[in-house]
Amino acid sequence: MMYKVYYQDSKSEMPVREKTKSMYMEADNERAVRKLLKDQQINIEFIQLLEGAYLEYEKESEHFKLQENVSS
Repeated sequence: MMYKVYYQDSKSEMPVREKTKSMYMEADNERAVRKLLKDQQINIEFIQLLEGAYLEYEKESEHFKLQENVSS
């Protein structure tokens, strides 16, 4: 399954919507995404399952790039 992860670059700063970034990951479930990202120094705001028409829409975005390696 494909997931879109909304995050901030720093765990220590208060989240600001204008600084929110996103990445795309493939995993079996949301828990697996969190496990893959647990060593990253990012503040995860939201993890969204992408499927159907919404997934196809996201794939058309110039920002769509599947994360290959998320190790620190």
